[in-house]
Amino acid sequence: TVSEDIGCEVWAKLEMYNPGLSAKDRIALHIINTAEAAGEITEGATLIEATSGNTGYSIAMIAAVRGYKCILTVTDKISQEKYDMLKALGAQIHVCPKDADPEAPESYYQTAKRLNKEIPNSYYLNQNYSTLNMEAHYKSTGVEIWDQTEGKITHVVGSTGTGGTLCGTGLYLKQQNSDVKVFAVDSYGSVLMKYWETGVYDKNEIKPYTIEGLGKNIIPANVLFEQIDDYTKVHDKDAAQMARRIATEEGLLIGYSSGANISALYNYQ
Repeated sequence: TVSEDIGCEVWAKLEMYNPGLSAKDRIALHIINTAEAAGEITEGATLIEATSGNTGYSIAMIAAVRGYKCILTVTDKISQEKYDMLKALGAQIHVCPKDADPEAPESYYQTAKRLNKEIPNSYYLNQNYSTLNMEAHYKSTGVEIWDQTEGKITHVVGSTGTGGTLCGTGLYLKQQNSDVKVFAVDSYGSVLMKYWETGVYDKNEIKPYTIEGLGKNIIPANVLFEQIDDYTKVHDKDAAQMARRIATEEGLLIGYSSGANISALYNYQ
């Protein structure tokens, strides 16, 4: 029905079929494998990350399989379901205030950095600033989408949190066909779209919002602003309503960030 509404074919990449149930399996595995090969992660290591939930789940899953400890810092807007799943995988969780300034000691970013300094033999994956995040999608997601659409893809639409999924994928697709357009999705309360428009990091843009895995109060290294052809914002309510609509019309239980991506299509008509 979304394709009928928009007037063109709309395809979805269902990352829920990954073992950790999201696209974040790709970056967690790539970063950990690369760090292991470089000798930066060794036997008995503690893996540390600041996460909205999905990346943490992927890291905790891999840590359990490979015998590492896992410490995750999250904000207090994490859903109870995600919290429970992380605990079930053996992760130690530090809950931090969602409205903390990124540079404040109590923010989930700074808490992860502090723990990395304090804990011997620990490794901070740093998904926001490690460009291995983007590289994972450049080497896998982009390649798969190009092959699976037989090179017919014209537009890729995706949310920007860390930016790795959309920008790594988009970079690969643009290299195959420079006419491919990359459309980015941000949340109200995030600084990313304003930064794309003006090049200014405006803290006045920062306001509370509830969508997990979408938007930022920092400027991650994995958002390639020059690769983004257009940007739009989506409200929490619209993302939630679209996720519920897709469940009842398409039989797919997607998250609110995926709901935001589909809702954004209507802004791009």
